[in-house]
Amino acid sequence: MSGQQPTAILHIDFHSPEEELLHPLLQEKEVRLFVKRDDLIHPFISGNKWRKLKYVLARAQAENRRHLVTFGGAWSNHLVATACAGAKFGFNTTGFVRGEEVENPQLSLCRIFGMVLRFVDRTAYRDKKDLFAQHYGDDPEAYFIDEGGASIEATKGCAEIIGELSQQYDHLFCACGTGTTLAGLGLGIAGKELHTRLHGVPVLKGGDFIRQEVKKLTPHPYPFDLHTDYHFGGYAKIKPELTHFIRKFCSSSGILIEPVYTGKLFFAIFDLLEKDYFSHGDRILALHTGGLTGMQWMKSGH
Repeated sequence: MSGQQPTAILHIDFHSPEEELLHPLLQEKEVRLFVKRDDLIHPFISGNKWRKLKYVLARAQAENRRHLVTFGGAWSNHLVATACAGAKFGFNTTGFVRGEEVENPQLSLCRIFGMVLRFVDRTAYRDKKDLFAQHYGDDPEAYFIDEGGASIEATKGCAEIIGELSQQYDHLFCACGTGTTLAGLGLGIAGKELHTRLHGVPVLKGGDFIRQEVKKLTPHPYPFDLHTDYHFGGYAKIKPELTHFIRKFCSSSGILIEPVYTGKLFFAIFDLLEKDYFSHGDRILALHTGGLTGMQWMKSGH
C-alpha cells in the first residue's frame, strides 16, 4: 500500500463546528466563549495538523515527491499526523525523532501508519536541513517538512479557519509551539478585514521567540498578544495545577483537552477571565488544535 500513487485530491471534507462553552465564571463575567472544534476533523490528522499539512502535501504531490521526511520529539502529534496522512494519501514517510530511542503510544502509531523512525541525538537534530541532506539529499522523491509542519504553505491552510467562522469574535486564542498557526490566523483575519484581537499562548518557556517565528512566515504580521506565563515549566511539562484544571474542564464541558497544548490554552483563558481581562459582552473563540493523542502523556505518569 505504501507504494501506491497519491490520490488525485488531497482532501478531508469537514468544517469543524463552533461550540459555545457554558460555565458559571463566564456567566459571572458576562463573557461568551466558543470553541472551534478542529479536534473533530480527523482522529489522527486533527486540529491544526491537517491545516498545516494540506498545502504542503499538495506541493509535494505537484513536484512528484513521494517520500515525506519530517521531524519531531518522541511525543510529537505532528509525526503521527504526517504518518497517517502519508498512509491515507499514498506517500512514504520517515520521521527523525529527537533524543534516545524510546517506545510510546505516539511512536507506535507512527509505525502502524508505516512511518520509518530514525532516532538522532539532540546535537545532530538541531540542523534539520543538514540531516535531510545527509540521508536523503540524493533522493529525488524525498520532500522536507520542518518540525511541526512550519512553512508558508502551512500558514495558508491555517488562514482558511477564518473563512469558516459563522460569526465575528472580539478575541481569538490559540496555543503556540512554532507560531505557524498564529501567523496563519493573522493572515486570515487581515484578509477578511476583521477587527478581532488575536492572542497566542506559547507552550514553551521563553515564548517571546514566537514573535520572530511569525515574522519569518509573514513579514508584515497582523498584530497579536502573547501570554507567556502559561508554559508550566516548558514544552510538555506538567504540574499538578494544570492536571487538576484539565480533569475539571473535561468533566464539566464534555470537551477533551490535553496537557501539551490545549490544556495550557484553556487554563490561560480562564485565568484571564478571573483577572477581568475581558470586557462585558465580549465573544471569545478558542481554537482547539487537537493533539488528543497527547492524553497518553498524562497516562504515562509524566
